[in-house]
Amino acid sequence: MDASEFQLGDIVQMKKPHPCGGNEWEITRTGVDFKIKCLKCGRTVMLPRWEFEKKAKKKLGHKEEESDG
Repeated sequence: MDASEFQLGDIVQMKKPHPCGGNEWEITRTGVDFKIKCLKCGRTVMLPRWEFEKKAKKKLGHKEEESDG
């Protein structure tokens, strides 16, 4: 997958599940490195761009912004 199609807040599915059993991740940083957060346990992981492109399976959607009003 091409990393240019991903943006902050996107929810992605990786090819292998996290040890906690979760398979959905939120992108919290893009650039040379990608930072992703497991939506099941909250653990964050940083991956180089090439590794993220290799391990990402598909884009599931975009996280909705939470508003206080």
